Amino acid sequence: MTTFKTTLIALATAVPALAFSLPSQATMSPYMKTALVDVCKAAMSDKVHKLNNATKSYNLKNKTVALKVMCNGDDIISFAENHGASRTAAKLQKSIGNVSIIDTAATAKLSVTFTE
Repeated sequence: MTTFKTTLIALATAVPALAFSLPSQATMSPYMKTALVDVCKAAMSDKVHKLNNATKSYNLKNKTVALKVMCNGDDIISFAENHGASRTAAKLQKSIGNVSIIDTAATAKLSVTFTE
C-alpha cells in the first residue's frame, strides 16, 4: 500500500511539471520563424530565383520545404498556388516528383436510399 501511495504522489507531482515543460519545447526559435516566413514569402512571390535564394540562405532543400513547410495553415505548394504563384509552386512540386495521394474513402461510391 505504501508503494502505491508513493507512486501516486510521484505521478501527481510529475504531471503538472510535464504540462509546464511541454509548451516551452513547442515554441519556435526566432531564427526558425524568420526562415519559414522568408521561405513562405518567397514562394508567394512567384519568383523562382527568390525562392532558391531563400532556401539556400537557410540551408534548406526544396524537397524538404515542399514536404514539410506549412504557410498559414496550407502546405507551401497549395499556399503558392492560392496566391497565383504558379512558377514557384511548380518548382516545389517538381522537387518532390510525381506524387499522388489517393483517399480511398473518397473514391468509394456510396448508394443511399431514403424515403420521405
